[in-house]
Order: sequence, then C-alpha cells, then structure tokens
Amino acid sequence: MRSISPTHRLILAALAGACLCVGGPAFAQESADGLEIGDAPAIMPADPDNAAEIERGARPSSSTGDAMRLDRGARDTSPPVTKGAKPGQTDTPEELQGINIYLRMGAPLPDLPPEKPYTGKPDEAYGAFQRGLFLTAVDKALPRAQLGDPAAQTLLAEIMSRGLGVKQDLEGAAFWYGQAAQGGDPAAMFKYALLLMEGKEVPRDKAKADEYMRRAADAGNASAQFNWAQILVASTPGVRGLTAAMPYYEKSAEQGIADAQYALAQVYSALKDVPEEKKARAREWMVRAARAGFDTAQLDMGLWLVNGYNGPRDYEAGYRWLSVAAARGNVVAQNRLAHLYVNALGTGPNPVEAAKWYVLSRRAGLKDPALEDFYLGLNEEQQKQAIDLANRFRRI
Repeated sequence: MRSISPTHRLILAALAGACLCVGGPAFAQESADGLEIGDAPAIMPADPDNAAEIERGARPSSSTGDAMRLDRGARDTSPPVTKGAKPGQTDTPEELQGINIYLRMGAPLPDLPPEKPYTGKPDEAYGAFQRGLFLTAVDKALPRAQLGDPAAQTLLAEIMSRGLGVKQDLEGAAFWYGQAAQGGDPAAMFKYALLLMEGKEVPRDKAKADEYMRRAADAGNASAQFNWAQILVASTPGVRGLTAAMPYYEKSAEQGIADAQYALAQVYSALKDVPEEKKARAREWMVRAARAGFDTAQLDMGLWLVNGYNGPRDYEAGYRWLSVAAARGNVVAQNRLAHLYVNALGTGPNPVEAAKWYVLSRRAGLKDPALEDFYLGLNEEQQKQAIDLANRFRRI
C-alpha cells in the first residue's frame, strides 16, 4: 500500500475489516450512543519543574519540507504573475517562454484578485518554524507555552516529538500535547488522542482518546475526522455506524485525505439510502483517492471500470489503473492484470506479460487455478521469459 502519513493509519489497523463491511464484525457497543465518553484529561508531568526544559540538539536540514507540516496558513511567497504588453519583434526567445505564451496569443493575463489584508499579529514562533529556524521557534514558543497558549504548546510538542533542533523528548512532547489539547487546539487534540490510544508516553485511556478525537474532528481536523469516522463504524455495527460516520468521511475527503476519499466512495456504494446525487459521485471520490497514490483505490477503480460498476464500462481505463496498482506491488491488481492480458481486455493479448503478473501474484500467495492452467499451457520459452521478467520486477 502506498505511503500515507502514519498518523492517518495509527488506528486504522485496529479497525481493519469494520470500516466498509456493513454486516462484518465490530467492537461491542459500550453505551446507547455507541461510545463511552470520559472526563477531560488532566495530565501533569512527572516533575513539573522539568516540563519546560528542552535539551538542545543538532539542527536538521530545513530542506526536507518537514517544517511545513504544522503550517498554519502560510501565504504563498512566490511573486505574482503580472500581465504585460504584447511582444514585439525585438523580444528574445527566452522572454517568450513559459507564461508569456498567452501574450503571444494576443490574450494578456487578467489582473490577480486583490488579497485580503491581514490585520492580525504575526506568529513569530510559527514563522521561524516554517523557515526551519527551530531553535528560534523554541525560544519564542516556550514562554507562551508556559503561560498557557495552546498554539505555542502544540508547536513546542511537535518540535520535541520530532527532535527538530532539540533532542527528541517524547514524554515532554506528550505533556505539551496534553496541555494544548485541554486548551482546545485541534491538532493537539488529535495527536493527544493517538497517544492515549497507544498508551506509551501517557496511560492508555480509550474514553478520553475518543472524546478528544471527536472534539478534534468537530473542530475541523481532517485526520481526526477520518479517524473518528473509523471509530464510529467500528463501535456501531451495520448501517447505523456507516450513516453516522459518513458526514465525517465527507469532511475529511473534502480536505484531501485519500483514506477518507476511498472510504467515502465505498460507503456511497454500500448504503441504499444515500441520495442519488451522492451515489453518482462514488467514482469521483474513488478516482481522487487513486490519483493520490492509494493503491487499493487504484485497484478498485480499475475493477469498477472493467466491470461497469457505479458507471459505464471502460476496459482501457480499467487496464491503466490496474497497471498502476500492479506496478506499485498490489498483489490482487497483479492477478487481475494477468486476466486482462489473457482475455485481451483493454490491451492486446500478451501471454508472456500475463504469465509474468501471474507469477508475481502466485509468489505472494494468491492462488488462481485458471491462471495456473493458462501458465502450464505456455511453451517452455514463454514460461522462461515470464519468470525472467518477474525476477527483474521492481515496485515503483
């Protein structure tokens, strides 16, 4: 499966099988509402005097892009494109490249819409963090965090948990996440809920974890919305759980979480009472998840197109999606792609290529008697070519 942000999947494994199966197993319902909500946590450090101590460490490179993970609405700093006059005969080829192609067509670019003036006070701590100046961010965030600023506490926790410019301190980060969560910061509530679920840096507490996850989801955190939907589906079996989870899947999907986009496509397909205008968007959400690199969505999109499910049949498009998923190592996609080559669906017949994908899926443990008969019917040279191609296969 493709690499998705680990925080999106920390509880997903524990809920596997419950997400999209209407009649599948689910956790026992703990109350009339499906979840038991506890009191708000009051987490204090083992030694309060040391809560503000941060051991400085080596500063990592700011070129990795990680500094943007907690970007709180940074504005695009690239210079705006401005319109200009039509080119003359003296313009050089270099001056007529790129965006100036519009000028060559005689259509100058329109003016950019005016930007709304920002009247708030700039956050110097987050500004330093976004520029990779982690020690400066710590110096500016720590006094505010000690005074109870949830945003500064969250920033401090993020820096400590990842060891950015300071020595990694998971327990200290957990403390500050807890403080910021109590202060209502959505990102901190989501992170602290995960910590409460894991039970490593803080005592495990499912009720508090669920409460914080729900609050973070209601506050608009996209990852929390997806995970809260998963909790609802797992704790409340059948249509009721899927119906309750659907609005959270929708909100998370709109914010670009591929897992939620995939789940939403499946929920729209599974529930009978979903409005037709939503059912009509099932393929759209599946395509968006597939384009995000989610190989399971790529597999399902390919199968939907080949089988004409939730829309018209399109063998060629189905073949393309199955090829992408197979190249990424999805075993089921490799098996189905072999069938497409055997039956020349969406592509020309290619027995060697079909055998290659079958060999790969068989090595991964997926048995298929029909493909085995096909493989045994090939001549020795074709089998040798297929095995050689399988041996040289590398996932992309």
